[in-house]
Amino acid sequence: MTMDYQTSDIGLSAYLMMQGFKLISAKKLGNGRFEFTFEDTSSNATTEAMKYINSEFCKFDNHIRNLKKIIYKK
Repeated sequence: MTMDYQTSDIGLSAYLMMQGFKLISAKKLGNGRFEFTFEDTSSNATTEAMKYINSEFCKFDNHIRNLKKIIYKK
C-alpha cells in the first residue's frame, strides 16, 4: 500500500525532494496556497519534516521569505 504525504510548504517540499521523496503532484489551490503530494512508502516523511524544521535549509528558506516581504512592501 502506497502512503502519501501532503504539504503546502514549498521549502519543505524542496527538502523532501532532496531527500529522495517522489513528487506525485503539485498544484495551486483556489485560495492561492500550494499543495504538494509525495509518495511516502516508508512512512518517513513526517520524520524528515521534523529534520527540515531543525535544519539550516529551513533557516535559509525563512530568510528568503523575509527578504521577499521587504521587497514586496515597497
